[in-house]
Amino acid sequence: MALPESLKTSLNLPLVAAPMFLISGPEMALACCKQGIVGSFPALNQRTSEDFEKWVIQMNEGLNDFRQTHPDQKTAPYAVNLIVHRTNPRWEADLELCVKHQVPIVITSLGAATRVTEAVHSYGGLVFHDVTNQKHARKAAEAGVDGIIAVSAGAGGHAGTINPFVLVHEIREVFDGIILLAGGLSKGEDILAAQAMGADLCYMGTRFINTSESRAEAAYQSMIIEAVSGDIIHTPAVSGIPANFMRQSLEAAGYPMDKLDQAGKLDYGEKLKPVNDEAKAWKTVWSAGQGVSQITDVVPVSALVARITDEYRQARSRVCG
Repeated sequence: MALPESLKTSLNLPLVAAPMFLISGPEMALACCKQGIVGSFPALNQRTSEDFEKWVIQMNEGLNDFRQTHPDQKTAPYAVNLIVHRTNPRWEADLELCVKHQVPIVITSLGAATRVTEAVHSYGGLVFHDVTNQKHARKAAEAGVDGIIAVSAGAGGHAGTINPFVLVHEIREVFDGIILLAGGLSKGEDILAAQAMGADLCYMGTRFINTSESRAEAAYQSMIIEAVSGDIIHTPAVSGIPANFMRQSLEAAGYPMDKLDQAGKLDYGEKLKPVNDEAKAWKTVWSAGQGVSQITDVVPVSALVARITDEYRQARSRVCG
């Protein structure tokens, strides 16, 4: 599908830096947008709606200032991730703030709500929703979302188990809007491959953990450098929903390797408390996707995007002659 004008004219690469719990903040999001890719963060990375609003204001003011001082550069819009789940008592208040400040893109998870799409569309914003299968893609399409994020096997965080080729094709069967592909993407050639299979945009998370603007601690970034794809374990034990975590981190946190098939408790209301078991778990049990095998350093967002752009151009040159 052709991208809407708001994206077509503002992106240097068809890329979204995915919102990551405890990792993504306005520092990373602003740095991404200034490089011409969509930056994002979860609303729940701030513990109150009041503090979340401060981040949104920081993004709007920061991007407005940058556009005025760099009128000839492409500046991408940013996105906010809302967990639309019954256990998250904040999502409606956070949605109202998105409408108030006209957040350009809202990414919804764990619930495709018509109420969200209607609210965001009222001011011309876009709604993307993440899914792991065709069934949930149908529901998202019925809710009127603009884009569906195909979270395939190998993605970090709450990930699916379906091969990316299959998942993109299955979603396209029921949805004619924007498709974003997530799952193990780390390099520029991965973006070209995703476009070839029918994705309109790419969705990278793990690769951006290892940037200077990331909120991940140094030990987390070092573990990503040391890890390989075989170290990524798909388990519901941490949050109640299957997600990918690094084996080394699960072991260090004391999770018994023979009981990782037992689901933990899902409660996003608990994540709003300063200290609780689940938030502690996400802070000490580190998530990552299979793309860790391609990550060998920590660099600023600007250097990373420049590298990915060069890889993308070289791949296009090789394939297109």
